[in-house]
Amino acid sequence: MRALGGDQVEEAVASCLAALRPAVDRDWTAVRAAGMDWTVHETAFHIAECLVGYGANLAGRARDGYVPFEITLDEGTDNTGLLHLVESMGALLAAAVRTAPRGARAFHPYPFRSANREGFAAMGVAEVLLHTYDIAGGLGTAYEPPSALAEFVLATIFPHVRPDADAWRTLLWATGRGDLPGRAPVTEWRWHNNLVHATDRLTLEGITPASARDLVLGGDGGFDWLADGPFAGTREAAGFLLKAYEEGVHRPEFGVFVLVRREDGRAIGGMGFHGVPDEEGRAEVGYDLVEAARGHGYATEALRALADWAFARDDVRALFATVDRDNIPSQAVVTRAGFRKVSEEEETFAYELGR
Repeated sequence: MRALGGDQVEEAVASCLAALRPAVDRDWTAVRAAGMDWTVHETAFHIAECLVGYGANLAGRARDGYVPFEITLDEGTDNTGLLHLVESMGALLAAAVRTAPRGARAFHPYPFRSANREGFAAMGVAEVLLHTYDIAGGLGTAYEPPSALAEFVLATIFPHVRPDADAWRTLLWATGRGDLPGRAPVTEWRWHNNLVHATDRLTLEGITPASARDLVLGGDGGFDWLADGPFAGTREAAGFLLKAYEEGVHRPEFGVFVLVRREDGRAIGGMGFHGVPDEEGRAEVGYDLVEAARGHGYATEALRALADWAFARDDVRALFATVDRDNIPSQAVVTRAGFRKVSEEEETFAYELGR
């Protein structure tokens, strides 16, 4: 899977410029953007602010808040100059995305307090596409970006939204800007960057539908895998995640996580939930490791971290796992993590960890 983001940011900005340049001779301070309290001029400037803000946070690895700075326009800057600013800030974000290490993360408040490089790229693309649409609406002109850009945004930061054949209309609906047949209007919304959990030796990185699709197709999901990875179980779990996404029932916090070693950034396995907790608060977990990473306690360490996170929630009362009868190492993993055997079938054992 090639690193996504930089190309998409540049393509989004190019679509914005193509849509707005024909209207540079109009007074953008006298027209409100569609559906907004801002003028067209203020909305275009906001696009530039978002692009450079995301780029600065990612490049500077901001930890607890936005990098403290503001940009301003020189007095007398015309609309052509404003679009040049948008173009320049887009180039800065694209460069930050392309040069950031694969595992780099930086502050963003929604919803898990950080985002990776693909997340920042997708947020930047979303700002460009959506606010260009708002501006075009205020100016009375048409705007529709390339469908692939909307697909990228949806599959990266809208994992909770069921996709549709028309990705652009789906993104407009998901952000309260349009209707979709059979779906209730959206009045409040947030995008969702992927969730991560940290342990002493590992980072558990939640995979997006975009990464899941690549894994299902035989790719690496955007990770640098150790030796023979990813193992078959991780690809299978990615398939379940992708199916849930396509059916509109995927919840990213109860998805699949790739286990990445802190020491070298190599992905060594997958772990996650088979779905959201049931009505009794029970959730099933599963995991696998590439063969070269087994025997070092990584799975137990990750399972303990995932269990601690789950039991800090109000909607999880118990975790359970099924393990093949002849899989002695996996049985040892759940036992060391505190699970106890609760039943036996002909080919499997069932283990449970209560709150």
